[in-house]
Amino acid sequence: MTQQDKTSAFRALHKHGSPLILFNAWDAGSAQAVAKAGAAAIATGSWSIAAANGFPDGEKVDRNLHLDTIRRIAQAVDLPLTADLESGFSADAAGVGATVRLAIEAGAIGCNLEDSNPADASLRPADEAAARYEAARRSADQACPGFFVNARTDVFFQKPSEEHSMAMVEEALERGRAYAAAGADGLFVPFVTNLDLIRELAAGSPLPLNVMRMSTTPSIADLTDVGVARISHGPYPYLVAMGALETAARELA
Repeated sequence: MTQQDKTSAFRALHKHGSPLILFNAWDAGSAQAVAKAGAAAIATGSWSIAAANGFPDGEKVDRNLHLDTIRRIAQAVDLPLTADLESGFSADAAGVGATVRLAIEAGAIGCNLEDSNPADASLRPADEAAARYEAARRSADQACPGFFVNARTDVFFQKPSEEHSMAMVEEALERGRAYAAAGADGLFVPFVTNLDLIRELAAGSPLPLNVMRMSTTPSIADLTDVGVARISHGPYPYLVAMGALETAARELA
């Protein structure tokens, strides 16, 4: 498929009642394994890419190294590839647009962009974050029309799960509306695990809702029933692989 073919195919995978399932990869080998399992698309995970290169999460990996990983994955699999670009590897909106353009040149047809500050994980003001999504949209439209900008809001990362509330749902949806107006195509709300809150997010979101599965997240069937359109797995695949590797190594020690 051409890059434009992949862009169109990826957009069509976001459906209520039949969500896109993404098992996140971190290098060419893991992407090939996920592809062989029958995946419809490949997603990278920034946490996993950082860990695989010996770095903590939070844009501690050099942008060029991160983009080279995306390029190697795109060359290794003939599937739509959406890239986790953290907060865009830039302090300003123009730099976010430049990072998106470079990701497209590397072979990506979509991206995740966070609305939090990598320095301390605090939320950026909504208008500041929206300006960054707007810059990403402009850059994407010039380089790859239809490129899928998945706006990640870290509202639910700010408090432990037992303190999650409807007020946080409303804040996430308010941000989602602002990001949709800025040109985002999807709303990614990780770290929310309560099914009732997820139902409210899906019902109120102006964009297809993406959630991240963790050990405490409802089943794929339940997430499908409440209207989630995209389910990703973040660092979980990397942790599973590294756990298996450590177990095998211990058996030989």
